[in-house]
Amino acid sequence: MSETPDPGPATDVNGRIIAEFRANGGRVGGPFQGAPMILVHHRGRSSGVERVTPLVYRAEGDDYVIFGSKAGAKTDPDWCRNLLAHPETTVEVGTEVVPVVAREAQGEERERIWASQKAAMPGFAGYEVKAAPRQIPVLVLSPRR
Repeated sequence: MSETPDPGPATDVNGRIIAEFRANGGRVGGPFQGAPMILVHHRGRSSGVERVTPLVYRAEGDDYVIFGSKAGAKTDPDWCRNLLAHPETTVEVGTEVVPVVAREAQGEERERIWASQKAAMPGFAGYEVKAAPRQIPVLVLSPRR
């Protein structure tokens, strides 16, 4: 994944967020102003096409944690399934590109991280209610050394 994929047309919401993120050293405004943002690269599980998705993340030690909330939709986001199929990838954090490996948090680890995220950003609790009975995936992105 040496090339940076095209974020898409400027009329695309994610494309605009990606462009703003890259132009401002990882900071964005609007509804995400002040939220920790990360650009997650992922390869389509069937197509093999590389995509980039801007997401809110939570730092857990050296790891980056992302949440498959899909704003409370009843299905997991495509990027989540893509990362589980192709876990070695890269993320953009601020101005850095970091090679990572993704895994889904399970059990106590998932519950601890998820509770912390809902406490820090209560909107995620609303997503959980809307998504029920789907359990929102919690993915841990660990830097590759």
